[in-house]
Amino acid sequence: MIKQILGKIPRKPSKSSQNDAYNDGGANGNGPNSFHSSKSTSSSSKSSNLGSGASRSSNGTLAPHSSSSTKSNHSKKSAPIAAQLGPLLSSGAYEVLPSFRDVPSSERQNHFIKKLNMCCVVFDFNDPSKNLKEKDIKRQTLLELVDYISSVTSKFNEVTMQEITKMVAANLFRTFSSSNPDNKLPEMYDQDEEDQMMEPAWPHLQIVYEFLLRFVASPETDAKLAKRYIDHSFVLRLLDLFDSEDQREREYLKTILHRIYGKFMVHRPFIRKAINHIFFWFIFETEKHNGIAELLEILGSIINGFALPLKEEHKLFLVRALIPLHKPKSVSMYHQQLSYCISQFVEKDAKLADTVIRGLLKYWPITNSSKEVMFLGELEEVLEATQASEFQRCMVPLFRQIGHCLNSSHFQVAERALFLWNNDHIRTLITQNRQVILPIIFPALEKNTRSHWNQAVQSLTLNVKKIFADIDQELFDECLLSFQEDESKEKETQDKRESTWKRLEDVAASKALGNEAVLVSRFASSVAIATNPKPRATSGS
Repeated sequence: MIKQILGKIPRKPSKSSQNDAYNDGGANGNGPNSFHSSKSTSSSSKSSNLGSGASRSSNGTLAPHSSSSTKSNHSKKSAPIAAQLGPLLSSGAYEVLPSFRDVPSSERQNHFIKKLNMCCVVFDFNDPSKNLKEKDIKRQTLLELVDYISSVTSKFNEVTMQEITKMVAANLFRTFSSSNPDNKLPEMYDQDEEDQMMEPAWPHLQIVYEFLLRFVASPETDAKLAKRYIDHSFVLRLLDLFDSEDQREREYLKTILHRIYGKFMVHRPFIRKAINHIFFWFIFETEKHNGIAELLEILGSIINGFALPLKEEHKLFLVRALIPLHKPKSVSMYHQQLSYCISQFVEKDAKLADTVIRGLLKYWPITNSSKEVMFLGELEEVLEATQASEFQRCMVPLFRQIGHCLNSSHFQVAERALFLWNNDHIRTLITQNRQVILPIIFPALEKNTRSHWNQAVQSLTLNVKKIFADIDQELFDECLLSFQEDESKEKETQDKRESTWKRLEDVAASKALGNEAVLVSRFASSVAIATNPKPRATSGS
């Protein structure tokens, strides 16, 4: 009789069983499948139903487990989908939980945790016809969680934060199977033509992202408490998701990471360093990453908020990460955001203009005309924020490169270079330093006027020449005279070269029929050798 009574008393769950349920993301053992099990009045039975980092005391309040079990679990790998779904779906236990409106206010926090555990189950969306009912139940539950977290009026405690990060980690953190195994990106990127990969699980992921965003932005989320769960490991795995091929996911990640950066000040140096490492890996290793543009967009806002004077750490980030981002062939995918970040640095500290311009010249494209047009556009933005003293330090190598662009056979490159004179600030800098600049670019301007094939380029070149002539006619005439002298010297050298070759050919032809050796004067032979290291072989030699 006594044995029968004792057999009916529910046993207290062991710590190992509780920890196993927690580590599995609430999908096994004491997870969501136990919510609809037979009810028991025993407090120990109730604690086994929660089994996810919290236990219920006899008065109905939640009490956290020991410190070892309250650590964030988002770094753990979630169980395989089959293992998560098996016990739930076979028993038919994945059913709708009551709405928050149907639960007393004193029980809503516990009910919230139950729903979080229920949403830790991850479904396979590769088969659209599989688990349709369960997928819809989870979607409706996620929507309820979003509404609840938006309307909550009390601070989230540690247990709730732990369960929130566990649910988010179970749904979001995953590895991507690349659709481009060779890790190759096109040199030019056309977003309209690109067949973008869409995440099949987006109906659930979108709501989880919205839930995380509202949790981070909620005034009821205490940053000092939440930093234990949204920690470095969580941030790193969130950054890994930026490589998603789905642009909708990257947009959510961009907003969430920006909010985390703003709310968790303690994480700011770590986030900047982690982004820095992503850039290094992209520039020097793979040249393949889908989220560079979004990361740069976040950085643009971060750089805008840097205090003055700039720290040495920030200047090193500009030199070692941002400027080398001009190197990859796929720079067109993120150039707009990169250009904004560079301009922000120059506006913050004008002395960085020389560093930036010389960095652009270092990575200036040689054969890629479309990339060259982008560089010229960025150069204009940088020069617009450049002061005269910094401009003078780099103007010689800069206008040598601009001179090459002016003579480019690609009309868009030449045209974009000539458009620099339409900017009032740049035109002022040029006119103030015309004594140095005009002699460098005058030959390019004159050649364009005489022989460039594009009529628009010729017209713009004439306008630029007129600007210089109106400002300083004397200097203009000196440059023209110098160009004509150089041109006449070049023509004279060319004529001498041609006459030397003609003389050699005539002598060779006159001696071609005999076996007599051909004698050439010392001057003629030296000119021939200087102009052609491989002289033609004369007949009979």
